[in-house]
Amino acid sequence: MNRRLLSAVTILLILIGVVLFADVVAPYSSAEQDREHFFAPPTRLHFRDQQGTWHVRPFVYQSSLVDRAQMTYVEATGQSFPVRFFVPSESYDIAGLIPCRTRLFGVDAPAKVFLFGSDGLGRDVFSRLLMGTRLSLSIAFGALLISIPLALVIGSLAGYYGGRIDFVCMRLVELFLALPALYLVIALRSALPLNIPAEGIALALIAVLSLFGWAALARIVRGMVLSLRERQFVDAAIAMGASDWRVLTRHVFPQLVGFTLIQAAIAAPGFVLAEVTLSYLGLGIQEPASSWGSMLASARDLQLVIAYWWNLAPAAAIIVVSLTCHVLAEGLRQWANPRTRKLTPLREAF
Repeated sequence: MNRRLLSAVTILLILIGVVLFADVVAPYSSAEQDREHFFAPPTRLHFRDQQGTWHVRPFVYQSSLVDRAQMTYVEATGQSFPVRFFVPSESYDIAGLIPCRTRLFGVDAPAKVFLFGSDGLGRDVFSRLLMGTRLSLSIAFGALLISIPLALVIGSLAGYYGGRIDFVCMRLVELFLALPALYLVIALRSALPLNIPAEGIALALIAVLSLFGWAALARIVRGMVLSLRERQFVDAAIAMGASDWRVLTRHVFPQLVGFTLIQAAIAAPGFVLAEVTLSYLGLGIQEPASSWGSMLASARDLQLVIAYWWNLAPAAAIIVVSLTCHVLAEGLRQWANPRTRKLTPLREAF
């Protein structure tokens, strides 16, 4: 069993679940503000009350700001508020499609459950992190969904046909590789209007990021197709009268599946960081919509970060996603390598 691949796929499935059901898991709306609990620290979950009695269901105490100068919050231990599951809430749409009025968990008012604390406007950082995960990962996935097939098509055509097609395709690849991608992405995004909805900004980011994300992969695909073009099974298919389309789809493309998955896993963190950079600079997702970049933009002040460290939760999420993608790429590399797969049972045995 490939443990790296299994662990990475498990984390990836959790992230997909967060993307699909972020509204349900988030205890509050990402735009809901509570001005009485700004910069509130993470809420403590208790299992033992003041009398020493243990409870199976976790509970919280109502916290209130007692010193605005020192930003000191104190829990009122006189009354406990148990954490309830599947609590009623305001109306929202799951993934923008299914109407719902239930949250996975929550507490009764006036208590609050801020698992990752709150920001300067009293918004729940945990809820905003979940919604930001949906937006940031959706943009990265959309850019991958466009750039990877584009690179496969252009690289395969250049490597299979050669000649003038190869010359034109490779000059186009070299043009995009020579361009300063980050500066051009910023320039293209800044040329678009800033007062467009978050969905429009997300689509614009997907288009801009995918425009510069395919060139490097296309060059590698071309080299692999050049090698596959000389293999005996391709020559045999051509000798039997197979069309170019059949040779490419039945004999060439299947050989590129493992490589494509590995390259997609390697490229995903780059797309995530590109979206974070644009949103951090104010050219991507903007308030009140939440993304990892926009959340980090509100935590630029070093003193604020030191005092209210929980606002760096998006940075931790970026690290987790990047490490997961690299572990996934390594696991896919071992899975796609026949020699590694044959040695894996021997390694586990010893």
